[in-house]
Amino acid sequence: MPHHSLQVDEIPKKKVTTYQNHGGSTRISHLEDPVMKRLRWRTILILGVAIALPTLGQNKSPNAKLRDDLKKPLVIADQGSFFVGGESKTLNPTLGQGIAGAGGEVTVNQMYVQYQIPRGGDQHAPVVMVHGCCLSSKTWETTPDGRLGWNEYFVRKNRSVYLADQSSRARSGFDGSTINAVKAGTVPPSQLPNVLMASHQIAWTVFRFGPSFGNPFPDGQFPIEAVDELYKQMIPDLNSTLPMPNPTWKNMAALAVKLKGAVLMGHSESGFFPEQAALIDPTGIKGMISIEMPCPAMSAEQISALAKIPMLVMFGDHLGDVQAAGPANWNASFEGCQKFVQQVKDAGGDAEMMYLPKLGIKGNSHMLMQDRNNLELADLLLAWIDNHVESTQAQKGAGKR
Repeated sequence: MPHHSLQVDEIPKKKVTTYQNHGGSTRISHLEDPVMKRLRWRTILILGVAIALPTLGQNKSPNAKLRDDLKKPLVIADQGSFFVGGESKTLNPTLGQGIAGAGGEVTVNQMYVQYQIPRGGDQHAPVVMVHGCCLSSKTWETTPDGRLGWNEYFVRKNRSVYLADQSSRARSGFDGSTINAVKAGTVPPSQLPNVLMASHQIAWTVFRFGPSFGNPFPDGQFPIEAVDELYKQMIPDLNSTLPMPNPTWKNMAALAVKLKGAVLMGHSESGFFPEQAALIDPTGIKGMISIEMPCPAMSAEQISALAKIPMLVMFGDHLGDVQAAGPANWNASFEGCQKFVQQVKDAGGDAEMMYLPKLGIKGNSHMLMQDRNNLELADLLLAWIDNHVESTQAQKGAGKR
């Protein structure tokens, strides 16, 4: 293509009209030089970009800033693990059973706890997270599809987090003495404890991933593409080996005392455990968060005791939309907990029912700490702790001074 050079004398001249006024003549331009017009707009564009570039980082949305914060290295001041509770049990010797029949003392009903404390974590109340049926504290860690779990997110929000395995589950171990006794023939097989193992089909419907197995809800928040990873988290539930009252209740209360105050959080099978722990020893319990569980009937005396501690109950979506939900009746659980929350309020307590669809948050499953919007829900819990637990404690402290 030949190169064309625009000569100066080819530039069209401005057409100028002159009007006369009292102060002389006024020159008004009706036609701007096309080349000069292009140059002028290029200059404006360059200046606009130059001005905007330094402020681009300052104008990020809150979500973008959040994502950037989560990419930063996780800074831990301290981490570790320990056991809470437990008691000795004497085993009688059994002939021909090797180590299992040797007899002696064993420890049972203890609760394993692992923790992470961020820098500045002492500025907030620690949070204890306890899992539900057929699961372990893995519930609160990395989600099945590899996203940030509540454990790490709370730590990144400067909260010390303590993950507990229920007594008889996972690293807490279980009392196997009855199983060995049946094998030795010293007790009848009818005394064998039941080992609860939830199938994929039961998990799908109880956890409300969809109306029927393999059929997810269109607006469902759980990452169905990674459901096989959740199935790997499901382990045998040996709660049938435990005495009553459940030792986990006592252990949770003892852990709160050990921490000199904590917020107890339970889910599903353990959803009402914070309240049960408070009825045993409320001394160290600063707040109770109960997520999706049945709420048992309480006496007036029990309601009065629980009304002294701030309490939050949370439920997700599709409570009545699952066919054959197995052992779960989520509508009945929700209605029972609504009644319970109102009883605590009537007794003068700080109790709240956080029903997510009522807040405009749709599609959450029973495993809402693993749902796609899990961090949004975590922020709701953190805000509740700030407003109902820590601000209340601060006010009490100010009153004492």
